[in-house]
Formats: sequence, C-alpha cells, structure tokens
Amino acid sequence: MRFTIATLLLAALLAGPSAFAQELKVASTATVESLVTAQKGKRITVRTRSGQELTGVVREVTPRFVHIGALAGREFFDAVVSLDSVEAVIVRTKE
Repeated sequence: MRFTIATLLLAALLAGPSAFAQELKVASTATVESLVTAQKGKRITVRTRSGQELTGVVREVTPRFVHIGALAGREFFDAVVSLDSVEAVIVRTKE
C-alpha cells in the first residue's frame, strides 16, 4: 500500500505538460479508486502494469473499473481499465 501511494506521488511529480493543472491530495487512507474518483471529469494519465499509458478524461469510476474518454491520440475511442491493473495515476498539478 505504501509503495502504491509513493508511486502515485512520484508519478504526479513527473507528469508531462498538459493544458489543465489540477490539485492532487493523497490521504493516508487513499486508494487508486479514491484518487481516480477525485479526478472525475478531469484529464489524467494511467499507467498499467504492462507499461501502457492512457491519457484521457475520467468519465466514470466503479470499484473495479475506470472509464476514460477522449483518449489522447485516439479521439474517437474510450477505454475501460481495470483498477487492479493501474500502477500509477499521473495528474498535471502545475501550469
């Protein structure tokens, strides 16, 4: 659990340029689900265990999946990603 939170914090610090800066707050009880839910309607990047990164707008979050719309580079596509496979959540925090 500590490794996951540390990975998420590191990923947030290393996030690449984006058009929208967002606030990222991580509580000691945070989970991947709660972090992604807090970004609903905003642009994020998720890195999966396979190493693939998907950037888009969080449309919906369930206890098992996150629906990401308006995928970068694939504007006509959405993705549904298993929260169990998410290794990092990357959020642009400064403009």
